[in-house]
Amino acid sequence: MHKCLRCDAAQMNSENDTPELDPYEDEYSSHLRRIEKLAHLFDAQFSVPGTQIRFGWDGIIGLVPGIGDTLTVLPQLYLLFESWRLKLGTTVILKMLLNILIDWLIGMIPVLGDLFDVAFKSNLRNAKLVAEAIRKKRTDEPS
Repeated sequence: MHKCLRCDAAQMNSENDTPELDPYEDEYSSHLRRIEKLAHLFDAQFSVPGTQIRFGWDGIIGLVPGIGDTLTVLPQLYLLFESWRLKLGTTVILKMLLNILIDWLIGMIPVLGDLFDVAFKSNLRNAKLVAEAIRKKRTDEPS
């Protein structure tokens, strides 16, 4: 089951590893929904039956030797671009870059990297950073 990101990223839903956000419509809402959908697709789309282990296309594509992990950087760069476009700040961008770099470097290690991809979930981490930054922007903006 998949929840929308229009809300408070402070809490993660353990069932599907997506932030649970309170309903809120503004200029950021469509960006949050797109980012959440992409993060869920790449990090939590599927589950291992009988377990609480969730994985997405990042883990599957990462199995392709040599280029798999490099290919999965592309959607992550899109999340980064959205953050830059939303002017979420240098700190958020740098944290996201670090998550992408860690995911890519460790993901390149055969077998261990594939297991790491399933556990680390860099796209969901970055979606949470974006949601938290937007929440902060919402509270900092004058009404």
